[in-house]
Amino acid sequence: MINNIRESGTKGLLGLVGLIAVLLAVTGACTSGKQPATETQSQETGIKRSVFGKMPDGQEVHLYTLTNSNGMQVAITDFGARIVSILAPDRNGKMADVVLGFDNLPDYMKYNTYFGALVGRYANRIGGAKFTLDGKVYHLPVNNGPNSLHGGIKGFDKRFWTTTEIPGEKPALEMTYFSKDGEEGYPGNMHAKVVYTLMKDNALKIDYSATTDKDTVINLTNHSYFNLAGEGNGNILKQVLWINSDEITPVDATQIPTGKIMKVDGTPFDFQTPTAIGARINEDNQQLKFGKGYDINYILNRKGPGLELAARAYDPDSGRELEVYTTEPGIQFYSGNFLDGTIPGKGGKTYGPRSAFCLETQHYPDSPNHANFPTTELKPGETFHQVTVFKFTTTSK
Repeated sequence: MINNIRESGTKGLLGLVGLIAVLLAVTGACTSGKQPATETQSQETGIKRSVFGKMPDGQEVHLYTLTNSNGMQVAITDFGARIVSILAPDRNGKMADVVLGFDNLPDYMKYNTYFGALVGRYANRIGGAKFTLDGKVYHLPVNNGPNSLHGGIKGFDKRFWTTTEIPGEKPALEMTYFSKDGEEGYPGNMHAKVVYTLMKDNALKIDYSATTDKDTVINLTNHSYFNLAGEGNGNILKQVLWINSDEITPVDATQIPTGKIMKVDGTPFDFQTPTAIGARINEDNQQLKFGKGYDINYILNRKGPGLELAARAYDPDSGRELEVYTTEPGIQFYSGNFLDGTIPGKGGKTYGPRSAFCLETQHYPDSPNHANFPTTELKPGETFHQVTVFKFTTTSK
């Protein structure tokens, strides 16, 4: 290198100046505590990997950016197998990030928001933080009133997932996690796997699977917070929602299902026809008061075991539309009621009340404690498997 920069004349001087500039830039990045991103692939369509930070034990965490031939991008990190960003086009082709999140790993570790996370072993709530299986009572961490929420204090969303890149026209990530017997109170050594695939038609396919060596319960979902106008761009009350369901599982004051099934006809929970999310959100309804807005499980109208359209959301201003397909029996609709504007999001933006919605495909909350709900039990020799697809389109309406 020294020989190369010892050329005479202006060319050598410019080369030396350039080298010094590069060295200063790298030194500045290191002294400021920021690590330069390290990309492993530079092609437009495919996967790019960059350093996102480190776990407390020193484990390096990466951010994987998947890009398809349309320019749509999905960024996923191996901390919590979570979706960090989704760049989707509006009706004019303008890209915007449509999921809430943070710019760095420390904030994901600091704030318990579940932004974009894969939650488990059991997504949603388990009443009284306990369940009985094979005659034995299992006690879980209490982290939501008297209940256990989203797998406990250190669930799947706070674990490091081993990641394998699958490049190609449909770039994909295979992410795995081994959950030990007794972790967060759940029985059985569990091998969990999720494969994220970015399709050519701007659909993100999420394929979950798991096995166990002991009878256990499982309920996995993705907890992305969507704002189809773009994250940080106001609330979602004008955005329009349709849900393929005519029944919900009503809850008590701690938001645990009562075990009953309730028809949505004539209630604020009726989204059988496309309706603005904010149209009835403040009505005098006990179920709405319990959740401070929408936070309820819908029983999906299913015709068989395969993928079916579960919900569709639409932003009239941008023209962005989100379709949700799933193999699951339920979907939790949450209207971001507990976002309060105190947590700094991407670019320092604050996310106020109802600035995003969640459509969490899953089995019903508290299923292990309700014999009339679809079972969430997983036994040795069986494989848990579910698929969810988030498909982004646009409309000229």
